[in-house]
Amino acid sequence: MYNDIKVLLGKKVKEIRTKRGLTQEELAEKIGISQKNLSKIECGKSFVTSETLNNILNSLNIKAKELFDFDCYQNNKMLKNEMIEAIKNDSVNIKLLYKFFSVIK
Repeated sequence: MYNDIKVLLGKKVKEIRTKRGLTQEELAEKIGISQKNLSKIECGKSFVTSETLNNILNSLNIKAKELFDFDCYQNNKMLKNEMIEAIKNDSVNIKLLYKFFSVIK
């Protein structure tokens, strides 16, 4: 799932949009597309045109490098898989792990 450029880009657009306190409707209006099309982009079902990409960059006041920096998603996936494997292999104290989890959830 996280190897698909459309999914990664959509996830990043949504992350930055929400950090800026914008709704889908507000960003869609700023970039000149419908809220439905922005939703498809954020869900990874549709890819942006070059014009829409440029409008996203300008509206969110970011550089392309920031928008296409997906390292944080890859690292989270690796951490999640490592934890799942540790739990499956009984190589962690599951009760202690659960106590940590219940405190932070």
